[in-house]
Amino acid sequence: MDKQTEFVLRAVEERDIRFVRLWFTDVLGFLKSVAIAPAELEGAFAEGIGFDGSAIEGLARVHESDMVAQPDPTTFQVLPWRGSESGTARIFCDVKLPDGSPSYADPRYVLKRALRKAGDLGFTFYTHPEIEFFLMKEGFAPGVEPTPVDQSGFFDHTVTGPDSDFRRDAITYLEQMGISVEFSHHEGAPGQQEIDLRYADALSMADNIQTFRVVIREVARGHGIHATFMPKPLSNYPGSGMHTHMSLFAGDENAFYDAADEYHMSTIAKQFTAGVLRHSREISAVTNQFVNSYKRLAGYTEAPSFVSWGRNNRSALIRIPGYKPRKGSSARIEVRSIDSAANPYLAYALVLRAGLAGIEGEYELPPEAEDDVWALTERERRSLGIEALPRNLDEAIRVMEQSELAVDTLGEHVFEYFLANKRNEFEDYRSRVTPFELERLLPVL
Repeated sequence: MDKQTEFVLRAVEERDIRFVRLWFTDVLGFLKSVAIAPAELEGAFAEGIGFDGSAIEGLARVHESDMVAQPDPTTFQVLPWRGSESGTARIFCDVKLPDGSPSYADPRYVLKRALRKAGDLGFTFYTHPEIEFFLMKEGFAPGVEPTPVDQSGFFDHTVTGPDSDFRRDAITYLEQMGISVEFSHHEGAPGQQEIDLRYADALSMADNIQTFRVVIREVARGHGIHATFMPKPLSNYPGSGMHTHMSLFAGDENAFYDAADEYHMSTIAKQFTAGVLRHSREISAVTNQFVNSYKRLAGYTEAPSFVSWGRNNRSALIRIPGYKPRKGSSARIEVRSIDSAANPYLAYALVLRAGLAGIEGEYELPPEAEDDVWALTERERRSLGIEALPRNLDEAIRVMEQSELAVDTLGEHVFEYFLANKRNEFEDYRSRVTPFELERLLPVL
């Protein structure tokens, strides 16, 4: 038994933990949980907990249903909203096959595989997401837009109100769970919030994002409001993105930094950026996985619609933040396409592998988009070689179907299941009559 496992078992006893929730994620990014008694935890560390994988989205087919949830002791945290007496803790699990080998369908393993690829090239992958979401009043009517909890805007300061109290409580819980918060503020739309997590290695961050979503929903429920990570819940306002700052480190050195370069971008950084740009269309079905995701990308406000990069250009898919003097460690790129509902394990795995493809293939970075890309005409964008991101989920699926990078990164099982699920989602969506059609066409046809 290693020291971390011993620490967890001792902490469970000393902190009066009565329930241990084992968390893992399905292929679509939805969190799953099974609770065990503390007396079962040592056995779970040794042998895992068996479950029927065929009952979970994409984890296994019926004829190979036996799966094992193997707790990762490094992810042990007490859930602070459950109280200090007779407490509850959570531990993330790796999903394995009965013989102990990693499950090809575990999103966490997909990301681990991509990180191993980066490690083989001498890199550690760090991420820092800006997570946006909406707070809505409880109570929904079919076909009617939800009601935000406020009418505030970007950076508005409210002395009292559900959103300011909410952010305070949510950040307190996150910090108690070891998740460092860098910034928080009201975003541009009514009821919209943003909380930025401090950078961490990509696997830890993906775990943190899954925890973040639970904390946000739990705190919102405690305030009598509803939190949603839906990419575009309001027609007339910007949607919710998860802009992610990314960098590669080689040991203690930021591999993206070059003091002599005009943009302070190393060759590695330029090749990585070129890789993400070149493959961005074929990974959009994962970074923007729902039919609603493309309403956010179509808004021409804050969210990118075209494949481009620029310095401090917020219409670009990849933004290069301004360099801070004497802070080479902060050199990074910001990928702005990912939305807040994405499966963070799969999204980060694909963006990483796209960037690594750029490094290995020595891709050349295209010219910077210096103008507002949204304001350019179609002909101007074409002359500059700027492609559009997929306009809807169907187009994203068709592009991803042809992607060797996507199937190699995700593995054949996850690749095929994910695409099949998304095809079904789009076909279901395509057959539905929308409020727009009823409002626009019913009176005149």
